[in-house]
Amino acid sequence: MKKLTTCFTCMFLFFSGSVANGADSISEAISSGTAQLNFRYRLETVDQNRLPKDATASTLRTRLNYKTEPYKGISLFLEMDDVTYLGSTKFANLRNDKLGVYPVVADPKGTDINQFYFDFKGENALFRFGRQRMNLDNQRFVGGVVWRQNEQTFDSATIIFNGITNSVATYSYMDKVSRIFGPEKGIPAKDLDAKHHILNYKYSKDGFGSLVGYGYFLDFDDAVLFSTRTIGLRYSNAFKLEGGLSIPLVLEYAEQKDYGDNPRNYSADYYVIETGVNTSFAKFGVGYEVLGGNASTPGEQFITPLATLHKFQGWADKFLATPNAGIEDLYFSVKGKLFSTNVSVIYHDFSAQDSGADYGNELDIAISKKISDHWSVLLKYARYSEDGLFTDTDKLWIMVTAGF
Repeated sequence: MKKLTTCFTCMFLFFSGSVANGADSISEAISSGTAQLNFRYRLETVDQNRLPKDATASTLRTRLNYKTEPYKGISLFLEMDDVTYLGSTKFANLRNDKLGVYPVVADPKGTDINQFYFDFKGENALFRFGRQRMNLDNQRFVGGVVWRQNEQTFDSATIIFNGITNSVATYSYMDKVSRIFGPEKGIPAKDLDAKHHILNYKYSKDGFGSLVGYGYFLDFDDAVLFSTRTIGLRYSNAFKLEGGLSIPLVLEYAEQKDYGDNPRNYSADYYVIETGVNTSFAKFGVGYEVLGGNASTPGEQFITPLATLHKFQGWADKFLATPNAGIEDLYFSVKGKLFSTNVSVIYHDFSAQDSGADYGNELDIAISKKISDHWSVLLKYARYSEDGLFTDTDKLWIMVTAGF
C-alpha cells in the first residue's frame, strides 16, 4: 500500500493543474452524492457426473454504493456487497465441508467492501486510487468476474490518459487482488498480494477499427506460479457492407513468459481469430482461440489468472485452469432478439493444443429480457460433454436483477 500511496501523490501533483467542475465544498460534495441499490438473486443447479449428489444454490447478492460529487477534482466511491443464502445450501462453496460430495458453486456468503477508491479527474486524465473494478478490452486478461456473486477487484493506483487523439492509455500498479472466493479466509485464498504492472494502449478510429497493445507484468507474492509476463496485440473492426450487413473481425496474439519469482522457465503463445456476419436481426459468429501448452512438461501452459474466465471456453467453467497440453477452442455462435428477448446460442469444440487429443464439447444457451428500467431476468444453460477430459456436466441458472 505504501507504493500505491507514493504513486497517488506523484500523479496527483502532476495532474492537479486542471480539474473538472464540481462542488464548492466538501460538505456539498457529500450531500450532493448519489447512491445506488442493487439486488441479484440467482438459482444455480449443477448435475456433474462422478459426484454423488447434485448441487442447488439459492443466493442473493445485495449491493449498495455511494459516490460523492467531485470537489477540486476529487471524488470518493464506496461499494459494499453482501451475499446470503435463501433456501438450498446443497453445494460446495469452497468454504464449507461439501467438496467432493456436491459440485462447486463458487459463491461463498458474507459481507465485504467490493470497491473503495478516490478519483481525481484532470483535463486529459483520470487517476483512481484504491480498491477498484477493472475490465480491459474483452476481459481475457484483466476482468472483474462479474458473473460470480462476489466480484474480483484490485487494490491499485491507476491512470487513464486520453490526451492523445483517438487514443486511451492505461497504466495500473496493483498490490492486491481481491478474488471471488472471499470474504472469509480459506483455500483458495480470498486475496493475493502482488506487485503487478498493467499497461494497455488503445488506438481507435472510424473505418480503421481499434488496435490495442498491452503488457501485463504479474508478480504474485504468494502464488509465484501465476507470475507471468504477457505482451500482445489485439485488432478488432466491423467492415460494413450494403444492405445493413457487416463482417466483424478480431485478431489477437500474445506471448507469455515466466516473470518475477516464478521458478519455471517457459514460453507459451496465445492467439484468437473471430469473424462472422452481422445482420439486422442476428449476429452469426465463428472463432478459434488457442492457449499453448506442453503435454510432456506440466506448468508450461498459457494462463490468465486475472481474467473473467467465465466468459471464455464455455459457461460450464471446465477450463478455468488451462490444461497442461494447452487448449484449442473452436466455437460457433448465434445471437439476436426474439419477441424483444435477447437469445444467444454458442457451441464449443475443445481439444489439446499440443497433443491434439479431444477434450469434449459444450452447448451454451442464454435468454435474457429487460422487464423495466429496474428489473431484468436471465435464463442460462450450459451442457459440457466430455471426451477424454473432466466429466459430463449440466448447469442451469435462473437470475433476477433489480436496480434502484
